[in-house]
Amino acid sequence: MKKAVAFALSAAMAAGIFAGCGSSSNQQPKQELNLFTWMGMFPDEVLESFQKETGITVNYSSFDTDETMLQKLSQAKGGDYDLIIADDYIIQTAIEQGLVAKLDKEKLTNLDNVNPIYQSQFYDPDNSYTVPYGAGVQTIVYNPETVNFEITGYEDLWNAALEDNLAIIGNYRVINGMALKTMGESYNTNDVAKIEAAGQKLLELAPNIRLIKDENTQDDLISGEVGAAIMYTSQVTLAKMANPDLKVVFPKEGIGLGIMAQFIPSQAPNPDAAHQFINYILQPEVAKQCFEHLGYYSTNKAADELISEEYKEFLTLPDNFTADSTEMIAPISAEAEEAHVKVWTEFKNACGQ
Repeated sequence: MKKAVAFALSAAMAAGIFAGCGSSSNQQPKQELNLFTWMGMFPDEVLESFQKETGITVNYSSFDTDETMLQKLSQAKGGDYDLIIADDYIIQTAIEQGLVAKLDKEKLTNLDNVNPIYQSQFYDPDNSYTVPYGAGVQTIVYNPETVNFEITGYEDLWNAALEDNLAIIGNYRVINGMALKTMGESYNTNDVAKIEAAGQKLLELAPNIRLIKDENTQDDLISGEVGAAIMYTSQVTLAKMANPDLKVVFPKEGIGLGIMAQFIPSQAPNPDAAHQFINYILQPEVAKQCFEHLGYYSTNKAADELISEEYKEFLTLPDNFTADSTEMIAPISAEAEEAHVKVWTEFKNACGQ
């Protein structure tokens, strides 16, 4: 789930402006939290208030991809950083490589505020290593003023009426998985023949594709450049805020779910500060601020009722949303991964992109 983080990113945050400002003078020695995640994951006021309340200086550094994060964490042998927020699949790899510490749950007094639908997932089935921070689903959004039929699922995107009128994100496992879902298959099949069959079906979708892009896909829907799009949750939030008449579709074939989670590296210099920060943002009032800034689904059930009405529709799950209606994209065999890459390359070529 590559991030298209909602709402204005803070350049000051990315520059680590919080380092060395506002720490309590009576804290000896000076406490620090080395936070490593994508840009713009927290509103400035949350980091400032944490620092003021605890005297812990937040050193915020960012990465561009999950793979970059894992490379740096591996080079540091699980050190350098105190708290990392990354995507589900990469966390599984970090755990398998011994780069993640088990949580001290006695220090996490607010842990019960987490919505259990986002726990006990494939990358951390016993919830020993991670605390979720934001979730998203692959969603179809369309403009009923420019699309003259009702879209209810992925299969409808093959309708010839959408010729040159569809934008999709650039995550190949999501888009290849969409074709697999229309065939009644799992996102995570290791059957190369089924992946190749999904690739053939994707080629039939090519005439409808106008754009393949990860960044700011919502702008093309808002502007009318396209009439329909597959987007990340934060992009859907921005699109609906700009045009409430847009229709959001949870595909009838099944919903792809992704979770961003927090973890403490195995050799974190300041693990106590990391536990304090996790516990701090698990407070419902603080979590509300975070999710309204982030634009992804709230993973804090205690915060749901506090979220402002203007955001609630976009940041809390629908009533009929259950664990059984979703599937997470998980690691697959090397052979299956190779097949996906080949399928995706052929599809992009067919789309002229």
